[in-house]
Amino acid sequence: MNAKEQVEIELEVDPGVVPGTSLQIVKYPSPILRAENALVTEFDRELVELTKQMFKVMYASRGVGLAAPQVGVNKRVMVFNPKGDAAAWLSEVALVNPRIVEQSGKTELGDEACLSFPGMGGKVDRSVWIKVEAQKPNGKKFKVKYTGWEAIVFQHEYDHLEGVLYIDRLSEPERERVQPRLDELIAEFDGTPAL
Repeated sequence: MNAKEQVEIELEVDPGVVPGTSLQIVKYPSPILRAENALVTEFDRELVELTKQMFKVMYASRGVGLAAPQVGVNKRVMVFNPKGDAAAWLSEVALVNPRIVEQSGKTELGDEACLSFPGMGGKVDRSVWIKVEAQKPNGKKFKVKYTGWEAIVFQHEYDHLEGVLYIDRLSEPERERVQPRLDELIAEFDGTPAL
């Protein structure tokens, strides 16, 4: 997910393969974004390294969140920093095998963008709070409640782990508004039909 709604979509950057990683952002309509994402069963150095590399790609892309399928890894792993600033590393969150166990009935409509959909954004309805169970990269289980901006970022990245893209949550008028850009992304992806 890209930075808060106050941040312009134009601030997104595509850094390609980020130095110090072997990862780069996967763009729509790649089938990787819709593929099933496996539960993580091995909590090892490789997993810790994956989350570190994901943070590097996220910051290089000027994002605030990133799910593993967005970098071509179909595992249930996500990272986010609601501040979107590597200097604010204490705000970094890495979640493995997360699941939403409870959410508010109240929702709010807000602007979202996605690193896998460069140059576009749209309004998405999200729960104002959620309760989550997850694991840390070391395997330790934990529970947390996210509210406000953190809840929005989490839900956006969680959707990626479920094979759901933010365009799936757009209203019909919003989807029609962004369709020309989606058509461009499809054409850039060698004309492969969208999923």
